[in-house]
Order: sequence, then structure tokens, then C-alpha cells
Amino acid sequence: MPNVSFKGLWIGLATLGCGVGLYCCTPSSHAAPIPGMDPAGYPAPKTGCLAPGKCHSGVEPIRAHDSEMARQIYDRGAKQGDPNGCVVCHGGNPKEEKEAKIAHTGAPAGSLLSEFVVHAGSVWVNEKTCGQCHKEWTYAQFRSIMQTEAGKIQGALWGWGPASTGYAKKYGNYDVDDPDGPTPIFGTPAYKDYTQALMKQFPDNFPSSLVQVPATNVDNLKENPWEAIYTYVRTDCQRCHVGVKGRDKRGDYRGMGCAACHIPYNNAGLYEGGDPSVKRDEAGHAMVHSIQSSRKVKVVVNDTVYSGIPHETCVSCHNRGKRIGVSFQGLMEFPYGSPYTDKGDKQPQLHSKFYQFIQDDVHHRLKSRDGNPEGGLLCQDCHTTTSMHGNGNITGTLLANVEIECSDCHGTAAYYPWELPLGWGDEFGQQVDMTQPRGVAQEPLSTHKRFSTNYDAKNGFLLTARGNPFNNVVRDGDKVLVHSDSGLDFEVPALKSLAKQRKWKNPARAISAKIQASKHMDTLECYGCHSAWAPQCNGCHVKVDFSGDKQATDWVASGNTHFANGHTAESMRGVAPPVAAGVASGSTSENRTYLRWEDPVLGINGEGRVSPIIPGCQQITTVIAPDGEVLVNNKIWRTAAGVEGGGESGQRGLDMAPAAPHTVDWRARECTSCHAQAKALGYGTHDGRYLQGYVNGIYVDIMNEKGELVTKTAQYQISPIPDLPMDLDNVVNRDDQQLQTVGHHWPLDGPLPKVVRANMERQGVCLSCHQEIPEGRFVYRIISKLGDALGMIPATDAEHQKLVGKAMFFAANLQIFGPLVGIVVVLLFVVVVRRKKAA
Repeated sequence: MPNVSFKGLWIGLATLGCGVGLYCCTPSSHAAPIPGMDPAGYPAPKTGCLAPGKCHSGVEPIRAHDSEMARQIYDRGAKQGDPNGCVVCHGGNPKEEKEAKIAHTGAPAGSLLSEFVVHAGSVWVNEKTCGQCHKEWTYAQFRSIMQTEAGKIQGALWGWGPASTGYAKKYGNYDVDDPDGPTPIFGTPAYKDYTQALMKQFPDNFPSSLVQVPATNVDNLKENPWEAIYTYVRTDCQRCHVGVKGRDKRGDYRGMGCAACHIPYNNAGLYEGGDPSVKRDEAGHAMVHSIQSSRKVKVVVNDTVYSGIPHETCVSCHNRGKRIGVSFQGLMEFPYGSPYTDKGDKQPQLHSKFYQFIQDDVHHRLKSRDGNPEGGLLCQDCHTTTSMHGNGNITGTLLANVEIECSDCHGTAAYYPWELPLGWGDEFGQQVDMTQPRGVAQEPLSTHKRFSTNYDAKNGFLLTARGNPFNNVVRDGDKVLVHSDSGLDFEVPALKSLAKQRKWKNPARAISAKIQASKHMDTLECYGCHSAWAPQCNGCHVKVDFSGDKQATDWVASGNTHFANGHTAESMRGVAPPVAAGVASGSTSENRTYLRWEDPVLGINGEGRVSPIIPGCQQITTVIAPDGEVLVNNKIWRTAAGVEGGGESGQRGLDMAPAAPHTVDWRARECTSCHAQAKALGYGTHDGRYLQGYVNGIYVDIMNEKGELVTKTAQYQISPIPDLPMDLDNVVNRDDQQLQTVGHHWPLDGPLPKVVRANMERQGVCLSCHQEIPEGRFVYRIISKLGDALGMIPATDAEHQKLVGKAMFFAANLQIFGPLVGIVVVLLFVVVVRRKKAA
């Protein structure tokens, strides 16, 4: 095994206001050799599965031999007749060394398994495999949003009229309840109290049980075409939940259950380990037979060592919806496939899409724009165990699980993280008590101490906004240190330190935005300004076609068709998966109206803060019956009456979703991109003047002077969308009429309120000229007070325009006549001087 080391890297971490210096991290702990990772060095005799020259001889160990996990596996395996421990997770007959069918049958005495298991991490067996040591996690995972996808289902149904369940989370991928009650199984008492208060405040987002989402009743489709949504959801949307293995496409290969995150798969789904029984050219296999987890857990592949869970594992699922995974990497999907490869082909598809590189998140960035190394964090370095595994309760949205805020590490310009109260940035409309600092914890959660990497507490572990300690983020005096599971260590730029030391890269902008305009910190998400871009896939054109013999994998039915060996119907090679509604199950296709990435619209998120909002499910639907009849064509369904300003007819089921785009940059949006831009305020690009022709459709053919078609062969170039009189990024009009929904999970979700839009636009008039706030300078203070005393400070746009007009008139006259007056004055002065001399 070669020694592997990483040089010390430099990084400027995210949400830094308008400037910060570079921060150093220590050399990686990977520099030392990794003991026990040589497959030839198994401590047990090479018998059974690992017999020399047999099926699995040479396979890499699931964990390093000298790790506590490996020791426990070997001990349990020895008691079951297999000192190599294979049967502990896989079952089977450890005595058989010749016939694979015999070896892969049954389970030894003392095993919790009843038969041989292929996918040991599968949700359907992991209580008996992973759950032998991690019982709480398997319980939590089965109820987590990654398994139930309750929020995704509710959000999809939201845009299909009668199918909608409103704000309630009723359906999941499986029937599930929570028998241990509403108290989370993980977390501090403060976290549990906080979570239970949220559950009482927002019961729709914390259901006590879910039932399986229905299948489409094709026989009633002509009477209820809206039922096509169930086929759309089951065959297209639900493939990412951990109860199934997922789609066999480049970038989508992954494991099931625990293995979805903890077993590495490369994009190609090809094996690169030492097991001679695994085909190297057959897609769908793990990259190596090793667990990836925390810093102390090392994975060896191709003579390279890494630790932690790579971003690419997360992105195997997080490439749709809000697309935060690919956005974090700097990628956005486009249909082009450029630039060409060295063979002259289009780029290889990833997640069945082509991508262009926009700009990656500063937390991910491996190199800065000047070419210097910056380093990078893993997703798990910020997102805690409750975000990943769930907390044991059923949740209906991601925001119900995510307990972190930017300020948990960066603080604000006025407060260090430990000086902020719990709940700051996570208010959900509640007031927080600024006189009650959250402090730090002296120990991580007991679950982290048992299984994760332990670090020196220094002055204490920082707390999340909901009260749990980070196990990898510590206070060291006034410094914040982050220990990445990748093996790197970082000093986080604390905004209060930057303010005290005046180390902003752009001091004027930083001081204006974070200190003088302090309301930003109280009402705006940090990523509201510091998201460099956001994917905006406007218009989701959904076609559900039941004609002919069209079929598609039903991911819900497949997951519910599972077996004692860990398989589901779709995970078994050569076995046709079940379909949604028999032979006429239907298939789904999607398309877009247009794509944008720059300057997303702003709205209010569920926490009550200003946030970017991006197209969530702007569904424009077409449904085709089994006999080929088009039942619904380009229909925008309506919500129930009275929802989000929709009146008696309901609001359009198009939805803009509040999002944290995961595209953070230390350079914030330009002030005018929010305050002086109609799109940002929700009025649409250039006040919604575009895309006005969809209601009646567009013909492009021979016409007379009246615009009447002359030819009888004309057909729509752009078919009508009857209920789309506006641009898709137009959320509200100047009459304060809401045009589409904003968010479908939390009561506070919505467009910017009218008073906020008015204030922002009014301030935008100032910011177009005044990029800095000159407060504090003596001359400006005198001018301001004098103007106030004389009644010269404008209170309305009209007064401002009048004042600007006077100023421009004065300035123009001064420019024209000033030089002439100056010349006359100089001449007069010369004449006077000469006369005095003559006298």
C-alpha cells in the first residue's frame, strides 16, 4: 500500500459577506499507511467464501481488519461457523467451497437471516444485518424522507387538481407508521423539545402514518384523467428512494437501503475491486466491497485511499427536483451535449442528461479562479445524521429534517455562532430571544461517539439551530474549526471576526449589506444573496401515455414487491418489474419550456425568510387514453378554491419552490439584481412582457395582411396552453394578484409581500446610483441632517424624481455655464489686480 497524502489546502468558505482572506487547513490524516486493508492479510483462515482460488478470494474487506467493526464481525462470524464474517451480513453456507448455489443457500445457525442475502444493506433485510449493531438507524431510515418521499408525492399531486391532498402529507411509497411515538430517537433534550414544538405547529409536515400512493385506475381514466398523476409519480418520480436500487443509467447506479450511501458506486456502475467472481464489464456493481463512512473509515481503490462519502454518491439521487447535488458541483443540465469529445461525439450522458459547467459551490470548489487550491467539504460535513437517516419520526419535507443554518458555523457580523440563540435563522415565524445564547456542547451525541470519528472538543462543539452538537465543528477561542470526513481540516471565516479585524475583501459592500442594512441578517437567508446562480427549468410538460402496450417500471410497486434475500422486483437481473396498472400501465415523458440559471426570483420560504424560489413542479399536462384519445392537452390544473389568492376557481397548480440552491459564492448578488429587477421581485423578466402568446397558440405559415391563414395545410407551430397568460417566472403582477403558487409545504411559503416589494423597489432606485451607504462620514451626516431639517429628504418615488430632476438641472447648468462663469471671474480678478497695481 503506497503512502497517500494531501498537501495543506487553502479555502475561503461560504457565506462570507462581501470578502474574506484565505484560511489554512492542516495536512490530511491520510498521510499514514492504512493498516489491515490488504485483502491478503485477513486475520482469519482463508476458508469458505475466501478459500484460495475460489469465488471471492481477493475481495477487499468491508472494513479495515483492525477496526472495531471488523473485529465484531469476525467474532460474530466465528460463532456462526465463518471466522471471515461473511455470513453475518449475507447468510449462506460458510462450509461450501465448490458450488455457488449451495453456498448461497440458507443461513447458519445463530443467524437472524433465513436465507442468503445479496443486498445486505437493503431496507427489507437491514434490521437483521446492519441493525444487529445499528438498530436505531434502521428504524429511522425506514421512516425517513429518503424512504417515504412523502413530500415529493404531495408536491407532484399538488399540480393535478382533484388528486391534490392540499398541504397534508397523506401518501408515501409504503404503508408506514411510527409506533415509538413522536419523540425523536436521536438528539439532545433541546433538539427533541424544538422538534416536538415544530410538530405541534405544523402537523401536516409531521404525519404519524402514511399509506401507499394509489395506482392509476385505467378503467376510469376517461372520467378521471387526473388519476394519470399516479402513474407519473410511480414510474418517473419515485426511483430515487432507498427502498429500491434505482435506475441503471450512468451516474444513477447505487445500492439499496444503508448501501445507497455507505457502499461506493462509480458513475459507470463497474466493479474495480479484487473479487474474481464479479464481471468487470457488467454494469450495476459496487466499485469496491468496502464501506464508506467517516474520516476514520478508509476506502482503498486502485491504490488510492479516500474517506468520507463522496458528493457523487449523494448526486446519484440529488440530480432532479431542486437539483442541489449537481448544482453543488457547478453543473446544470442543457440539451446540447457540447463540447464534443476527442472522438467527435457528444459528451456522455450523466443521469440521462447533458450538462454545462456554470460555477461550483465554494464549499465544493477544488481550485479558485486564480488557480490556487481551495479545498472542499463533503455533503456530510454540514448535513447531520438527522438529515441523512431521519430522526425516527415521519417527516413530510426536507426542511422538517434539516437542522442547520449558515450562521451555525459563520455566525453574523454582530454575533459568533455560540452567541446566537437556538432557532436563529430557523424561526418559522416565531421570535427568538437574543438574550439567550446557545453556547457550545462539551461532547457530541452519544451515537456519534460510538460510531463516528471523535475530535478534540477544544472550547466545545458548536450547536445546530435546533440544538444538536456538530461532532466535527468546534470552537477554538474565537475561531471555528471544521474537521471534514475527507481528512481535511478548515478554519471557518467567522463574520464577527471579519468585522472586528476589517478583513472583508470588499469592505464597503460588506459593511453596507451586513452591518448598516442589518435587517438583511434578520429577514434574509444568507444564500438569498450568496447563491451565485440557481437552476430554473421553467415549465414541466408532462405526458402520460397509456396507448398501445406502453409500460414502465413502477418503482413503488417494485419496492413493495420485496423478498427475504433483500431483492425487490426491479433489483433482480432478468426479471421483469411490476407495472402500475397491468398491461396498460402507461409511460411518462417530460419536457421543458426554457432553461435559465442567472438571478433567480425571490420569495418567502417556510422559515419566513427571503429566499430564492425556483420552478418546482410547473406541470403542464397531457394524458392519452389506452385507445389513443387525447383526454387532456396542455392543461394546467387548479388548486382548491381560495388557495394562495386563487379565488373561487383556485390558483394555477404551477409551483415555484423556495430553495437553497447550493451554489454559494463569497461574492454576493449585485444589490440591483434584487432591488431593481422586476424578475427578482416576482413580476417576471422585464415586468413579464414575454411569452404572452401561449393562450391561443402560434401559427407560422402564409397569412394575409389581416393575419388570417391563407393555406389549409397550416398547423400549430406552438400549441395552445389555455391557462398560461403570463411568463413562467411571473409570480405576481403589479395589481398584487398572485399568478401561481409558491411552495406547497409550509404556511409561510409565498411571494414577496406587497410592502416588501414596494420597499425593495424604492430602495432599488437609490441603489442604482448609490452602491454604498455613506453613513458615518461627517460631511454626509451634516448634509443629511440639514436636508432633513429643510424637508428636502424625499419620502416617495415622485419626490425623489423631482429632487433628482432639480439636481440634474443644476448639474447640467453647472457643466454648461460653470466654465464660462469661471472664466469671467478670473478675467474680472485680473482686471481688478491690474487696476490696483496701476493705482
